[in-house]
Amino acid sequence: MHNLATRAARFMAICGGLVLALLIVIICISVVGRSLNGLLHGWIGTVLPAVSAWLLQLGVGPINGDFELVEAGVAFSIFAFLPLCQISGGHASVDIFTSKLPSGLNRGLQMMIDIVFAIALIVMAYQLYKGMLSKQSYGDTTFLLQFPIWWAYAACLVGAVMAAVISVYVAGVRVVECATGQDVISDETGMGP
Repeated sequence: MHNLATRAARFMAICGGLVLALLIVIICISVVGRSLNGLLHGWIGTVLPAVSAWLLQLGVGPINGDFELVEAGVAFSIFAFLPLCQISGGHASVDIFTSKLPSGLNRGLQMMIDIVFAIALIVMAYQLYKGMLSKQSYGDTTFLLQFPIWWAYAACLVGAVMAAVISVYVAGVRVVECATGQDVISDETGMGP
């Protein structure tokens, strides 16, 4: 079961990473296009008006709606990374006080933290689902590209549901660890003993 959960979390993280890489390419192309567009309307337009007009006709310029794509893509990526962060124990933690506590107490504390995380991620997934239904019923679209906003919500919902499922699994493992006194998920990596 742990291997399946880890593979699913890694798959989501890979999807999030691919989307981020694509967003980087989009941003770079848009920034270069915006700069070229400015030059073509500026001094290149006065020195070489025919070339400038031809390049502008080809569509040299920023990508239309690039910020809308970045907004939706980054939101998806954040939710896509949550499952791996949860199963690997990658959340930020401050263990100044807990490092001196006995292992049984630390197990109990970790169990409570993971149960709270599971509840929070379930609530987030549910609220995201409600928001998606709301955006879908109103037919809201983005300003420039005019794609339905609920598409971004649906993409994020996939990661949110996966994060909720993984967090419930991790919380269940922590309960077993507290009951047996044995580590099932390693504290250092969260990926297994």
